[in-house]
Amino acid sequence: DADDPDRAWPLCLLAMNQQGYRNLTLLISRAFTAGQHLGIPYVHKDWLQECAEGVIALSAGAAGEVGQALLGGRRDLAAERLRQWMELYPDRFYLELHRTGREGDEVHVHAAVALAGELGCPVVATNDVRFLYPSEYEAHEARVCIHEGMMIADASRPRRYSEEQYLRSPDEMAELFADLPEALDNTCELARLLNLEVKLDLPSLPAYPVPA
Repeated sequence: DADDPDRAWPLCLLAMNQQGYRNLTLLISRAFTAGQHLGIPYVHKDWLQECAEGVIALSAGAAGEVGQALLGGRRDLAAERLRQWMELYPDRFYLELHRTGREGDEVHVHAAVALAGELGCPVVATNDVRFLYPSEYEAHEARVCIHEGMMIADASRPRRYSEEQYLRSPDEMAELFADLPEALDNTCELARLLNLEVKLDLPSLPAYPVPA
């Protein structure tokens, strides 16, 4: 956040094609080489403009920059932020909707849908997936605690994830968002737009010219 260097917001970026994939690799590399803060790599917001081609952006739901403004009751700020993102990613920015049982999810969904209708921004239903099956939730929480140096039994630790963040089937998502068919349709539209093919079975060495 350019206005608050100590504040970071999640953003989901998807590569549409080879150019988008190249831009994402450039952003990741730059985050590790020039964006580290306390040992954690961050992408600076002002880097995104030069690496926007071929990239689709999702708002990260309630946790994102727009979502946090909505949950804080700052609708004008949310609208201002959304306009900026829509300008940066024209016809390629989506407000992301989650229904994972976490606090603020449903409030955000209703506020985001209203704002999206006002500004003409598409919405998309996702499940913010962190593991494949509900049974893997406890293992995921253990991993989170190891990373953060906390104990699973600590009642005061933040619970940022729910056991509903598994890879839901199409039928489950259709039932969950039956009242928002456009959000489901846009999931299919996104799949159509993502045309990246990555070959993983071939060596890919950098072209590094050397003197004769």
